[in-house]
Amino acid sequence: MSRFRKSLARRLTVLWRQQPNQFDIEALESNVTLVGLVVRVRWAIVAALVVFSVVGAGIYGAAGMFGGMWSQMVIPAFALGAVLLYNTYYQMNYKRFANIAVFNVIQLLLDIVVVTVLIYYSGGVYSWFSAMYLLFVLEAALILPTRTQVFSIAVGAWTAYTAVLWLVYLGALPHTAMPFVHNDLQRAGSYVAVRCLWELTVLGGAAAVGSALMDSVRIREARLAVESIKDGRTGLYNRAYFRRELGLEMERARRDRRGVSVVLADIDGFERFNAMFGVEAGNAILVRIADAISHAVSPGGPSDYQLCVVARYGGEEFAVLVPEAAPGEIRDGEAIAERVRLAVGEIRDRDRSVTVSVGVTAFPAHGRTAAELIGAADSALSAAKSAGGNRVSVGRGGTAEQDDL
Repeated sequence: MSRFRKSLARRLTVLWRQQPNQFDIEALESNVTLVGLVVRVRWAIVAALVVFSVVGAGIYGAAGMFGGMWSQMVIPAFALGAVLLYNTYYQMNYKRFANIAVFNVIQLLLDIVVVTVLIYYSGGVYSWFSAMYLLFVLEAALILPTRTQVFSIAVGAWTAYTAVLWLVYLGALPHTAMPFVHNDLQRAGSYVAVRCLWELTVLGGAAAVGSALMDSVRIREARLAVESIKDGRTGLYNRAYFRRELGLEMERARRDRRGVSVVLADIDGFERFNAMFGVEAGNAILVRIADAISHAVSPGGPSDYQLCVVARYGGEEFAVLVPEAAPGEIRDGEAIAERVRLAVGEIRDRDRSVTVSVGVTAFPAHGRTAAELIGAADSALSAAKSAGGNRVSVGRGGTAEQDDL
């Protein structure tokens, strides 16, 4: 049952871990924005319906056809009132419900139900309200993350529409008479079938076009997002992202009473390497070092790597953010610093090799803020270089002590 609950939590909620990481928090914030967008779009749709109803009632009244329609407007009026009530409720509480991953889908399905009621009470096969389904499909393409969900909304709308038309055709629902309509097309099976086919074509086309457009937008946004936080040469995170993550991780560490380590590694004699072998060789060795460090800090694979942040901190300087280890894991800052040093020392590129000096510090022993912690790590790194390089220097109570290796 515990495994089932965890699996259900993963599917139904955006943020389900007891100790969420930054990726979970950003996903939740994104969903809050999307739910708010749904609420605002629905207000625009409701406003359009109100305007249409008022103007349409005026036209019917001028033609002397409004009197007989009062009785059949009661339920549609209740449906619109329900939209106003639950949209007001969502407007006031959507941030509390934003962790529910399917929340946007539920809201769209409620809208489909309301519009289906309006379709039935406005003539069924003669109703113009079926065009409202298109708005929901396009809205789904805008706010839902997958094509499957978008097409599910389109199928849901088409199923509701088809059910109304065929139930009226079969006599299970009485036909709602409308002004300006004098024939019995609701009883013509071929016409009903063609209308259902047309609605399927329109909704399916809208889902396909909307999904394709939004996929291209999301791909571009994802590429820009990656470029804003990643180093273009090595593929590691950049300095700005590292500093932001360090600040957030230190906040969580204070809250949960745990530690954080910072590891800074700098290539020994990199200027001489570039002068001797050329800039292209230097760029190539940077990429090799980035891969070596990434593998050194994540021996358990990609899931392990998500807990540590590896960044290119400067030209030939790399940084690793090491959260405190979970019970039973070995993720100590000093141990990772040593793995980084050894991994870089094993690199061979056409018989060319480099070494790194490494400085490592821990929160709260060597700094209470991100700037203090990085400053202490930089001092430890300088101490390692001054001692000859290719070694790890660990900050000790605001100073640095070399581990001769």
